[in-house]
Amino acid sequence: MATYSYVAKDALGKVITGTSEAENEQILVRRLREKGYFVQRVSAARAAAAPKPRAAKRRGGFAIGRVTGRDLSIFCRQFATMIDAGVSLVRCLAVLEEQSTSGRLRAIIRDVQASVESGETLSRALGRYPRVFGNLFVGLVRAGEVGGVLDETLNRLSTFLEENERLKRKVKSAMTYPVLVLFFALGVVILLVTKVLPQFIVVFKDLGLKNTSLPAPTQVLVQISNFVTTKWYMVLLITFGVIIAVGQYVHTRIGRRHYDWIKLKVPVFGKLNHKICIARFSRTLSTLLVSGVPILGALETVAGAVDNNIMSDAVLSARAAIREGEQIGDPLQRSGMFPPMVVQMIAIGEETGSLDAMLSKVADFYEAEVDATLASLAAALEPLLIVFLGVIVGFIVISMFLPLVQIIGSLQSGDLEKSAGGDME
Repeated sequence: MATYSYVAKDALGKVITGTSEAENEQILVRRLREKGYFVQRVSAARAAAAPKPRAAKRRGGFAIGRVTGRDLSIFCRQFATMIDAGVSLVRCLAVLEEQSTSGRLRAIIRDVQASVESGETLSRALGRYPRVFGNLFVGLVRAGEVGGVLDETLNRLSTFLEENERLKRKVKSAMTYPVLVLFFALGVVILLVTKVLPQFIVVFKDLGLKNTSLPAPTQVLVQISNFVTTKWYMVLLITFGVIIAVGQYVHTRIGRRHYDWIKLKVPVFGKLNHKICIARFSRTLSTLLVSGVPILGALETVAGAVDNNIMSDAVLSARAAIREGEQIGDPLQRSGMFPPMVVQMIAIGEETGSLDAMLSKVADFYEAEVDATLASLAAALEPLLIVFLGVIVGFIVISMFLPLVQIIGSLQSGDLEKSAGGDME
């Protein structure tokens, strides 16, 4: 079959251009006329440029670099539109390579196009890049290929990626203000301790005050200032050492489990992280099931998509129990990681044969819960952070002025004693 480009008009006179595959021009013209189009021109489309040598650098089977969720969402949406229009896979990939704004993604698409042209399936070609196209992505594409509904699957995948990116943006947006306030507070403290306090220390020495005669808060502040100003390199080494050590520990298996457990149990933010995991679990499993992925394979993919080892273990335990013949709701309830409402809705969905729809409703509910929690959290954090900043700065300022207040008080008492002595004389 050859690829042809055409120009036609519909019944309303609107000009329509496109490309399609057909055995010859006459068959394509007849097909277009059956759709009610008035064909103006049909010509053989230019053959796609021969695939260049694979430009995507690989290291351990994946492309170097990072492709954003937004890039993937646009990729899926455009891909689905072209497949629905009858464009061949190879031609779709050639067009997507030209239209992509991400250099890394263009190189990867070029490599995938070459693999598909050589006879590989699309899912297998995408699976070469697990850091770009994860198990969820590849699994859905494979299900779409098997079921002959690749365009529908890609549309669902695009919607899923858009929802996931929207949730991430909301979390980042809600956390931006607290992080900025904390950095501002840290900057103010460093400025006061390293620049302002040393000037006061000089004044204290000129007045004959020794460190031991200073008030306790001032002594603590003076010691901190001396350490920071004279051994700043140690402060940097300790800070970076702690960051690197924690980062290395979190990347170990045990460390990751501890970190994920803390994320679920820490006050205030633990409930938020739990809701995010439930929403991600429900949305991912719903998307997989509605695309025709078997429940056991879907749960295995979901376990890697929830981004929390504690939740992943609960999902994998449920998968093992289902393989033994149990229903999905029972092992999820035993895990203690899924609220009763979620378990009940999943059980009802399984009994009524509408598990994917029920999971979608659960995802909608928990995404709304995350939005509400973020809004209330941001409203509560603002005054708390302002109070925190005020307490820190107030402690430093009061500690700096306490010795001066003592000196003024002692001078006043001395003047009173002198005046009292003169009166007695």
